[in-house]
Amino acid sequence: MASDQSQTGSRPSGRAVDELRRVVLEPGFAKHAEGSCLARFGDTHVLCTATVEERVPPWLKGGGKGWVTAEYGMLPRSTHTRTDREAARGKQSGRTQEIQRLIGRSLRAVTDLAALGERQIRIDCDVLQADGGTRTAAITGSWVALHQAIATLKRFGAVKSDPLVDRVTAISCGIYKGVPVLDLDYAEDSDCDADANFVLTAGGGLVEVQATAEGDPFQESAFMELLRLARKGTDELAALQQAAVS
Repeated sequence: MASDQSQTGSRPSGRAVDELRRVVLEPGFAKHAEGSCLARFGDTHVLCTATVEERVPPWLKGGGKGWVTAEYGMLPRSTHTRTDREAARGKQSGRTQEIQRLIGRSLRAVTDLAALGERQIRIDCDVLQADGGTRTAAITGSWVALHQAIATLKRFGAVKSDPLVDRVTAISCGIYKGVPVLDLDYAEDSDCDADANFVLTAGGGLVEVQATAEGDPFQESAFMELLRLARKGTDELAALQQAAVS
């Protein structure tokens, strides 16, 4: 890649190509939930809460394993114009269903469900304000909320070993005006040549990759640069997670 790509100025925010937005993970934000985290990625704010239920879905009953699942939603004025609540419409959009399944898969990838026992932890992700990257902020914040909920179970002796086997974070990357960049905000996401979401574990494992060309196809070399940026970003996010739960 060109040697001057770390310079600022070419992005609407003025960030360097490998620079995250200001990220704040605030654990314990919700008073009543067993676990919670307000995840702020710049102007994207997502409230993640975790609820422990002493039951599992019927198809898991008697199997000795637990479950982690997620729900996701955007508040009506989280975006520039008001959007009706999906409950008022009577059904969830395909986008919502896809995102909440992604969050659930991401968290289960780092959870030992047998160690969790026959109980379910339900994660709720509510987008308070959206400026790009809501799904990645939700995944990153949800891990903190899940960690808090499991810490509660451990404190009361409900689990014998730690069900969390690793940290999981997510970040968006994209090709903006021909240049691969890290952590797209809305101005970039709405005008990029390609965008991708990466879900990685702190141990370096790939959980899921979603990558799409918005116009012309992009080359493998560009994809590898996006992956390099994603690894840098998720390493920084994993460190913030660790600090949040320490």
